[in-house]
Amino acid sequence: MPIYLYIEGESWLHRLHPVVKVWALFAAFWSVYWVDQPLALVPLGLLMTVAAQAGGAWANFYRLRYLFAGVVFFTALSWMVFYRQGTPLIDTPLVRVSRASLLFGFGRGLKLAELLGTSVLFLSSTKIEEFGAGLTRLGVPYRVGFAITLAFRLVPLFIDSALTVVQAQRLRGYEFRRGGPLARMRRYVPVVVPVFMEALRKANAMAMALEARGFGAGGRPTSLIDRELRRSDRMAVALLGGLAVAYFLIYYAGYGAIRPD
Repeated sequence: MPIYLYIEGESWLHRLHPVVKVWALFAAFWSVYWVDQPLALVPLGLLMTVAAQAGGAWANFYRLRYLFAGVVFFTALSWMVFYRQGTPLIDTPLVRVSRASLLFGFGRGLKLAELLGTSVLFLSSTKIEEFGAGLTRLGVPYRVGFAITLAFRLVPLFIDSALTVVQAQRLRGYEFRRGGPLARMRRYVPVVVPVFMEALRKANAMAMALEARGFGAGGRPTSLIDRELRRSDRMAVALLGGLAVAYFLIYYAGYGAIRPD
């Protein structure tokens, strides 16, 4: 099972400058933030789908399809309980469903799914080194950028440790799939300690490697990823800026909000 989302490729998405990719991440988050209306969010979702298909990231979207569906469904379901505005279609002590609650819940689900989709699209086409180089070019201090990118390295590290321990226990005859759902969950409890110990051991080795390579020494660090913005990169920046402005105008004009009946 792959633990990294990055997919090797030579698509137009992979060839974008790291600064443009970071800007695209911000522009997408900005656009999603301003609107709650599902109809206003659908075009952005379609744009992400087309970008994933054309940029070679569709495999990750398909692999996480149940996660996307679960985010939309359970978010919409929860807001049916907590959002109590509008003329009720179903009115019970626990659930009060109205047209406004349906739209608001589905819109919130789409917002979370599109935030997740933007992150998956970014990580599918951007190496961690490119992410760090893009942050540095945007003026983020090197140590801050390194700390941010290190978080993306540690998550696969923990997953890799968990898979290694689980496989070792299976070879020793430990049955993880015996019993019902609760029994299976309890069987994973003894695995937690060795997983954390192995992950901390690897993190300590990484820290020693960084110290041996002079991390934190004086001077400006250099990077292998050092190229100028091309014409296609500038066009992408302009299009993303137009997308961000368009969604802010949708919010400002009042079309992005849910109006109770």
